[in-house]
Amino acid sequence: MRRPFVAGNWKMNTDLAAGRELAIGLRSALNPHPPGVDVAVCPPFPYLAAIAESIRGSSIQLGAQNMYFETNGAFTGEVSGPMLRDVGCAFCILGHSERRHTIGSVGPGGAVHGEDDALINRKLKAAFAHGLTPILCVGETLAERESNQTERVLDRQVRGGFAGVPAIQAARTVVAYEPVWAIGTGRNATPAQAQEAHAFIRRLIETLYDAYTAADLRLLYGGSVKASNAAELIGQPDVDGALVGGASLNAGDFAAIVQAAGRVNATATASR
Repeated sequence: MRRPFVAGNWKMNTDLAAGRELAIGLRSALNPHPPGVDVAVCPPFPYLAAIAESIRGSSIQLGAQNMYFETNGAFTGEVSGPMLRDVGCAFCILGHSERRHTIGSVGPGGAVHGEDDALINRKLKAAFAHGLTPILCVGETLAERESNQTERVLDRQVRGGFAGVPAIQAARTVVAYEPVWAIGTGRNATPAQAQEAHAFIRRLIETLYDAYTAADLRLLYGGSVKASNAAELIGQPDVDGALVGGASLNAGDFAAIVQAAGRVNATATASR
């Protein structure tokens, strides 16, 4: 049985004092920590070391929101895998929709040229090379969903992200399905929509690798996850947790999502 995982993506939010307060509040809210659930927080780069200190000794793990594929060198403004490991990171988010669609150069007509699958693939390989577990984000835009392109987009992003990645690393990767139209909008995929996308990704991984790799891979749902909908989403057969945005900025709300994952896990374990 796959172990549930709930990760909080703080994005470009908090200052140093607020970040520490949030981390300490989360430690308190998750004491005792629900058994059988992995938890991580992903603060902005400048606060990683401080948050690492705030969660030290707890079961909360540290993640980063991005990284570059080179180890060091003349790459102004970038952060490498060894740097992230040095401050205590265990995870790194890669290919978030905001990196793909929001942050980048603006072309004719206002189109943003962000990160492509080839770049994200290089980052994923570098994450493993430096002892980090990648959280690979995939998902379709509203226009792509409305034109029935969801599976085509997921197929391209998953194949591109895992190109040349061996099965042993693929099984350890965390994949987060985040429909772009549900991120920060207050809208979220229905449990049935989330399950459909997650099941497609798992079948694709089985095609690319084998049934064992597909069975081990943890798939998270992200997109306006809240305490009120977490249990129903995480309770789907192929949804193994959540990548949480806005709700991760409130210790009580984030803890409630983690606790919901714990209850789902306890129920599933008891029924086996």
